[in-house]
Amino acid sequence: MDGQCYRPGDWVVYRKVKHSPSPGPRAKDVTPEPKGEAYSYCVDKFWMVRTTDDRSVELVTRRGKHHIVDADDPNLRAASWWERLLFRDRFPQAASSLAARTAV
Repeated sequence: MDGQCYRPGDWVVYRKVKHSPSPGPRAKDVTPEPKGEAYSYCVDKFWMVRTTDDRSVELVTRRGKHHIVDADDPNLRAASWWERLLFRDRFPQAASSLAARTAV
């Protein structure tokens, strides 16, 4: 999906790459690191678009943190309908994001 297609309020999924000695229960694609002391893995983050421009997208988390990513980042994609249904409690709520927009 092109960054110009994202609109404020859209729910998106960002696949974040992490490194840790003990991956959590939501970890996917878990692989041991070369020396075997830790693992690298991916975790899906369920965020909402706050603002967009030609090159970047500002995202907001469920707890109100903000992240700016490139609009053409391959780890960023629109949430599918079944993700919106199954994981709706993991996305930021629209009402709280509107309050955050007016506070800034």
